[in-house]
Amino acid sequence: MDTEQRPLLEMRSITKEFPGVKALDEVTFDLCEGEFHALVGENGAGKSTLMKVLSGVYPSGDFSGEILIQNAEARFHDVGYAERAGIAIIFQELSLVKELTVAENIFLGREPSRFGIIDRLRLYREASNLLSDLGLRIDPRAEVGDLGIGQQQLVEIAKALSQDAKILVLDEPTAALTDTEVETLFSILEDLRSRGVGMVYISHKLEEVFRMSDRITVLRDGNTVGTFPAAEMDRDGVIALMVGREVGDIFPEVKHKFGDTVLEVRGLTSADPDHPSRMLVDDVSFSVRRGEVLGIAGLMGAGRTDLLMALFGAARGNVTCEVLVEGRRVEIDSPRDAIRHGIGFVTEDRKRYGLVIGRTIRENVTLACLKRISGRVFTNRSKERAATERMMEKLNIKAPSAASEAGTLSGGNQQKVVLAKWLLTEPKVLFLDEPTRGIDVGAKQEIYAEINRLAEEGLAIVMVSSELPEVLGLADRVIVLHEGRKTGDFSKSGATPESVMAAATGH
Repeated sequence: MDTEQRPLLEMRSITKEFPGVKALDEVTFDLCEGEFHALVGENGAGKSTLMKVLSGVYPSGDFSGEILIQNAEARFHDVGYAERAGIAIIFQELSLVKELTVAENIFLGREPSRFGIIDRLRLYREASNLLSDLGLRIDPRAEVGDLGIGQQQLVEIAKALSQDAKILVLDEPTAALTDTEVETLFSILEDLRSRGVGMVYISHKLEEVFRMSDRITVLRDGNTVGTFPAAEMDRDGVIALMVGREVGDIFPEVKHKFGDTVLEVRGLTSADPDHPSRMLVDDVSFSVRRGEVLGIAGLMGAGRTDLLMALFGAARGNVTCEVLVEGRRVEIDSPRDAIRHGIGFVTEDRKRYGLVIGRTIRENVTLACLKRISGRVFTNRSKERAATERMMEKLNIKAPSAASEAGTLSGGNQQKVVLAKWLLTEPKVLFLDEPTRGIDVGAKQEIYAEINRLAEEGLAIVMVSSELPEVLGLADRVIVLHEGRKTGDFSKSGATPESVMAAATGH
């Protein structure tokens, strides 16, 4: 890759401000034809904001600096202007209409027509040709809502490429993909590189960054740290640039002191609501003690999230089990019951289940414990504000104020808001489902430190994670699920990658 050639894209001295915060400060970035250029940094570093500037989400006039496409100045008044300039961006939050077919989504707003009527034969033929050209075995007539998240992500990519994009921006494109789908995606990206498409790749998965990148640009706190040839960098060096400090052991050796059993679950069975004869969780028993971190491992579809949802009273299907909290048998038929009995739940999908995105940090943090910190009739705003500010300081939540909307925060800070909400309920047991999904290395280390601190304070923690190193690094004990059944129960010393994976595959 000859990066000395004239850039396809140049972004010069881009500055973008929001009330109370400068999100981008004189940021520079460029991209050449056929280049795979990674853009990395902690959540809140400015990556997504920079790409929203590029894609017209933030129009010209809302920021300072200039954008050049093939050496000509470009001014985008909206997303349509950027698309016509050959820029396609795929955000983490997919923009597909689930009620429409794959083909209808790909050509939405650009449907082929004849005499003013959509030419459906041509629509499906062109969609089929595009999908075939990309090597995707997806039925263009299938409704998007019937596809898995991974296939929806690939349809989003096909939609972007149908616009004949010269510049393709991918923001965490593999977050919901299986290993097979990731390989399919990378095969497509390699083909696009050979066709001269320039790609900006945003990912927290540094193994992917080093696998594909020609160059790496690091942002930190809205500033450009630097741009480096990928071949001259290593993982620890990039992380140090991202967080502004050398990175030591990710999982420090901590010995938790265990107390009495806080939660005991006997014979948990949870049925699939759509197929009641099929069990999502089948006769699973376990316990967790005060000050203990219990890890739940397993492959996708093993029933890990279903187990937590059932225990929290949020499962849609029939659930049977015996649950004891501090030795007393309790009935949990709803999340309200779970909260009353001292159980908190940081869910896997923070935007769908954990936050009210359009509300403030204060409203989100106090949502689960309003009765305790307010009066019977009126909300006590001063108590709310004081409790929120205390949690923001405790968890190092970065935001202009407690009045900032949750939707304006980075992924890592949103996760801390969800955690703060449940800690404010003073739980006896805390469920953590994928607590570091979609957040950067620096924020992960803060979450890890907080998990250890909470365990040291005596909180019982049950943690689900798809990242095996995370489970092994944090958990004092690990249980493993396979197709809804418990196939392994390991102490920290016995939980090796080999033993856990063997149990996860049913051996």
